[in-house]
Amino acid sequence: MRPETHALIVIDVQNDFCPGGALAVAEGDAIIPRVNALIDDFAVRVLTQDWHPANHSSFAANHPGAQPFSLTEMPYGPQVLWPAHCVQGSQGAAFHKDLRTDPADLVIRKGFRAAIDSYSAFFENDHKTPTGLEGYLKTRGVTNLTFVGLATDFCVAYSAIDAAGLGFKVTVLERACRAIDLNGSLADARDKMRAAGVRLEA
Repeated sequence: MRPETHALIVIDVQNDFCPGGALAVAEGDAIIPRVNALIDDFAVRVLTQDWHPANHSSFAANHPGAQPFSLTEMPYGPQVLWPAHCVQGSQGAAFHKDLRTDPADLVIRKGFRAAIDSYSAFFENDHKTPTGLEGYLKTRGVTNLTFVGLATDFCVAYSAIDAAGLGFKVTVLERACRAIDLNGSLADARDKMRAAGVRLEA
């Protein structure tokens, strides 16, 4: 067991991000045994869950004529338009059935505001609107965070970079993550994580 100041943050291990899902990450379900094995090593366990309304502004279907994975401009900056995924209450938004969810101390739902996407577990994509996770972790005395989950180059990377910026010591276990790798996004995410002081481990 690691010290009580260490927390495991499991990012978006949901059906829509696993094979067969609406926004499937290749081998997304392959990380689950390792994630499950890690859970017992941590005193603090947090799961995040993408949780979008059907009219979410990041869905390509809500922009007439737009193609999935194209870019658009939002008031908070560039936004990838995704296939509709993790719609609130849907089977796609549910955690994968093999993920151990009962040991979780907290489940953070993100992306529930229709007008703004939310990759990070800490902030919406405007980098200003907080989810409340920082306060939860700090009131529990947590100083060190280990990130696993989906996808390395989007929600995991955004969460890890924000965590480092908030003063946490941050590690990403890459073998317990999988990436979308959209137009070189994985290499870019790794560079940005390292630059932010995030430790990348196999």
